[in-house]
Amino acid sequence: MAEFQFIKYRIENYLGRMTLNRPPVNALNRQLVSEIYAVAHLANRDVARKELRALVLHAEGAHFCAGADLKERKEIPDDQVVNVVQGIRAAVQAIADIKVPTIAAVQGSALGGGMELALAADMRVLGESAKLGLRETALAIIPGAGGTQRLTRLIGYARAMEWIATARIFEAQECLAHGVANRVVPDAEVADAALYYAKLIAANGPLAVQFAKEAMQRGMAMPLANGLEIEFECYKRIIPTSDRREALSAFNEKRAPQFRGE
Repeated sequence: MAEFQFIKYRIENYLGRMTLNRPPVNALNRQLVSEIYAVAHLANRDVARKELRALVLHAEGAHFCAGADLKERKEIPDDQVVNVVQGIRAAVQAIADIKVPTIAAVQGSALGGGMELALAADMRVLGESAKLGLRETALAIIPGAGGTQRLTRLIGYARAMEWIATARIFEAQECLAHGVANRVVPDAEVADAALYYAKLIAANGPLAVQFAKEAMQRGMAMPLANGLEIEFECYKRIIPTSDRREALSAFNEKRAPQFRGE
């Protein structure tokens, strides 16, 4: 595996773990952002190699990610801020573009760009003391790495407006009630709970899971009729796979299937 300054990335039994490690709060400086982008592309490489079926994104320390490194940002000239924000946006989008399901395991704070990073994952498991928020309007800016779009699609316009326009920080149970979190668990169990989901995913047909994610992502922004066509297109691509035939054989032979991603 490649070595990074602020990220640990490893795979075991088809399960990937991408761990942010920039103490004390994993703030997004330019180096960490570039590493997130690089690891996301490594993950897709490992999907293509049939080594990765699900990825957990989590962090060392008490906090998931406090957002942009504002000390670094203060030193950046105005004419370079757009490039910095575009870099964060590209890194977050690279996480969203990983071809297998991703689960963010969030402890402590996930604020601003840190929450946008969590929103780019397909699922979110929160520790019971987690606090999430898009604080940008309190800093006289707006979310610039997908927050206005991903949150609105996830929880609807009115609730997303509440999050963004008030710049409130939301407790874990509020996140669960609003649909931002899939599950809230004791703080010490966050990583294990995310890995539990990853193991369930990895046990299924890997191409089927990938095509399902593709159909959902592509169809989400389209009218239903177009989305149904995308779903059928993805279904047709799965028909000739050996994994589909293996699943049928395993069912008839009353054994566990052995999927190979082919």
